[in-house]
Amino acid sequence: MAQDSIFIGGGGEGYAEPEELLLKYGNRHGLIAGATGTGKTITMQIMAEEFSRAGVPVFLTDIKGDVGGMAVPGTPKESFQRRADQIGLGALSYAAMPVVFWDLFGQFGHPVRTTMAEMGPLLLSRILELTEAQEGVINVAFRLSDEQGWPILDLADLRAILQFLAENREEMSARYGNVTTASIGAIQRRLLVLENQGAANFFGEPALDIKDLMLTTPQGQGRVNILHAARLMETPRLYATFMLWLMSELFEELPEVGDVEKPKLVFFFDEAHLLFDGAPKALVDKVQQVARLIRSKGVGVYFITQNPDDVPEDVLGQLGNRVQHALRAFTARDQQALRRAAQTYRPNPRFDTEAAIREVGVGEAVTSFLEAKGVPGVVERTLIRPPASAMGPCDEAIRRQVIVSSPLAGKYDTAVDRDSAHEMLARRADQAAREAERFERDRGEEEHSRGRRYSPGGSSRSRRVEEEDEAPRRRSTTSRSRSSRSDTVMDAFTKSVARSIGTRAGSAIVRGVLGGLFRGR
Repeated sequence: MAQDSIFIGGGGEGYAEPEELLLKYGNRHGLIAGATGTGKTITMQIMAEEFSRAGVPVFLTDIKGDVGGMAVPGTPKESFQRRADQIGLGALSYAAMPVVFWDLFGQFGHPVRTTMAEMGPLLLSRILELTEAQEGVINVAFRLSDEQGWPILDLADLRAILQFLAENREEMSARYGNVTTASIGAIQRRLLVLENQGAANFFGEPALDIKDLMLTTPQGQGRVNILHAARLMETPRLYATFMLWLMSELFEELPEVGDVEKPKLVFFFDEAHLLFDGAPKALVDKVQQVARLIRSKGVGVYFITQNPDDVPEDVLGQLGNRVQHALRAFTARDQQALRRAAQTYRPNPRFDTEAAIREVGVGEAVTSFLEAKGVPGVVERTLIRPPASAMGPCDEAIRRQVIVSSPLAGKYDTAVDRDSAHEMLARRADQAAREAERFERDRGEEEHSRGRRYSPGGSSRSRRVEEEDEAPRRRSTTSRSRSSRSDTVMDAFTKSVARSIGTRAGSAIVRGVLGGLFRGR
């Protein structure tokens, strides 16, 4: 097997010819497609193993909780060895992969967090499923936070600024456009739903450092980052938004490297249709842009889905390395999808591509990988190689041991609640309350003092003199009172904010397609 490629399986006559993916084209992206139960997950696993052994860090999503077994060596099986002999792989060696476990909820891996400022208003509006008017309010909130220096890091910060907008909606509307209480209320309710789905754990700090997904072992093997996504899949919009954020973050953070001998990082996005289902055109355009340009950053993106039609055509056209497992064609629509899938491959005169896609068995696929000068290879029927690590879920005790011994142990475990919009507005409210209390106390003492001078024991003439002497002071006091009331309008609203904010709502998510107002703060 060539040192500049990874071995996928055996093709050709008798499946004896090696089917390999050239590492220098590993960042040209790819697709793993096929019906449920046809072997997509195992294909993702063996590709991740091969990239890792070649020194390429990998990130993949564990949708069903059955990829964690990569942390332990596989169990020798006679059927595996027979297949290895058939495809020319030789004696199988079983080994654990250098796995790093991640979990947005912090239960099955290192916590994954980001700030709302990093997520940005566009992605946040998508995850909240906001209308155009409500999205406008979110943009006003982010603009205000930038101008006033109030970082939006978590849910509590955004709620505080929304309350600020509610209390000052006339002034804010005149400045930024219409801001209504109805829109603010709708956003607040959506935030509550999001919090109930567990997103409070996602927004906050310490935020994920992308470089921590690109680690290698001392021996030079790429680490395999596994995101536990079984619970995350219960909230598909949160999953899709996280994936989109991750792609955007990589695009914005990594330097241009041009053509490379091997990728800097490879991503496997399972259930890829969730990235596009119901997505606004702006987000689909962003995914297309990232997919088109991110390869120049040395990053390969591989989409795993049931049907190639799940991926927009403009994105599909950029996926040069393809593994197509069996597609079932029971309906006219399925038959059309099968026909379209077959038409995307370079024909092989030995067999009919459409028939092959329909007939391949479990662990077998129709494959095409980029060859010299980036030309798509001729389609082949390929037996996928057996994995070296274990298939299936990871034992809980082993998972905990892997987490504890991880090079990132302790870095993300404890949430940090630094000074941000919630705290800043709360302090402002406290100051406003103290000033209001002092003003009321001073006014009470002054009125009490005047009451003593106007006691019944004084003569009418002395009272008249005192009144004449008091008049200038009353005018001065009235002027000061009006000035004080004018000076504390903003503080008075903040007092209302303090009443409505209540306790902190926790922390939770990250940077988005257009976010990043407070990076580095």
